[in-house]
Amino acid sequence: MLAVDHGYFLGPIRGLENPRRTINPLLPYVDAVMLTRGILRTSIDPETDVPVVLRVSGGNTIDGPVLGNEEIVTAVDDAIRLNVSALAFSIYVGTEFEHQTLKALARLVDAGERYGIPILAVTAVGRELEKRTAKYIGLACRVAAELGAHFIKTYYTEDFHRVVDSVPVPLVIAGGPKLETDLDVLQLAYNAVSEGAAGIDFGRNVFQNPNPIGMIKALRGIVHEGLTPNEALELLKPEKIKA
Repeated sequence: MLAVDHGYFLGPIRGLENPRRTINPLLPYVDAVMLTRGILRTSIDPETDVPVVLRVSGGNTIDGPVLGNEEIVTAVDDAIRLNVSALAFSIYVGTEFEHQTLKALARLVDAGERYGIPILAVTAVGRELEKRTAKYIGLACRVAAELGAHFIKTYYTEDFHRVVDSVPVPLVIAGGPKLETDLDVLQLAYNAVSEGAAGIDFGRNVFQNPNPIGMIKALRGIVHEGLTPNEALELLKPEKIKA
């Protein structure tokens, strides 16, 4: 899954200044794309046959006083008109917005169940990246599953296999901020899938890469073909030569 929903709180970050220019060349290589309805309407050809995971949470920005003060900002009726495959909502466990976002997730699950639309819960950590521990991730993911989320986007952490074992729905791994090397990106994907993740949802580590198509192909090789990080790294080299 390709994550390109960052603009809902970060604005035009590097690599997503022009969403259409960034997203469309990558679509042939992804299983799904995660974005907001504004970008879906303006930047994706309606005839594009790629499943959409629609970001429906929002209400804060990076310039605001605190991240996490989010609500449901997109009606399910509109999501149906857009023919999306799933809805995504962030929860902020352990913050002042825990109760608010967990209740919103539950309401969204109710709405999705009425129309047969699966819900992706995103275990957001805001600016507090140190929360990416197995204990915290395990708590946030299990609570999301208990509230009815059909799959969960979260972070890879030490002892991730224990998290997988304790959560009864598929887990999809976030890429997070841009990593230092291509091999670091591929190793993260490999480790996560090897320990039981159902897949990945990377954004900045793809579209901020000098060779985004090569990177998405390499990641696809790890997820779908069982390539090792070093084997996948070879898929980047021919693309770089062509560029």
